[in-house]
Amino acid sequence: MRYSWKSECRAVAALASALLTAPATLAAEAREPIWPPVIEVEHVLVQTSLYTRHFNPQPDHNNTQELISLELHNPQRWLVGGARFLNSFDQEAIYLYAGREFPFWEPSDNVTVRAKLTAGLLHGYRGEYQDNIPFNRYGTAPAALPSVGVQWGRFETDLIVFGTAGAMIIGGIRF
Repeated sequence: MRYSWKSECRAVAALASALLTAPATLAAEAREPIWPPVIEVEHVLVQTSLYTRHFNPQPDHNNTQELISLELHNPQRWLVGGARFLNSFDQEAIYLYAGREFPFWEPSDNVTVRAKLTAGLLHGYRGEYQDNIPFNRYGTAPAALPSVGVQWGRFETDLIVFGTAGAMIIGGIRF
């Protein structure tokens, strides 16, 4: 597979820039202890995929992921979750993960712009596509997904970069 490194570099540079320019919101949060995470559910987030784009599209790539995810968030912005989706090759896949969100701009009481980083296990790349993700052994591989998103009241949307393969926009609602 051929990859366009320019697109990936731009996406990573944009995310790094956003994280490095985080204003005083992070400093205020840093005063509150974040470790160890408290076992308390502040809200639940249910999301689905809205748009997917591969950086180097191939004829066998699927851009309709049919993603559904569920995340449990605590008051310290830690989260655990799981997602079921169709991978780039139309195979059912599951991502089980933990992570944290990092707010870096609150233009109003109702709107927060934030980054999120999750890491976990990705299962579902099988057969001839098994080697399309690094470290895939027995159909399961470690994965880390950075994202940038906006929360507006109970609604959220994220732009997720999935490795060097592509990006996805997801949206959801908090309960």
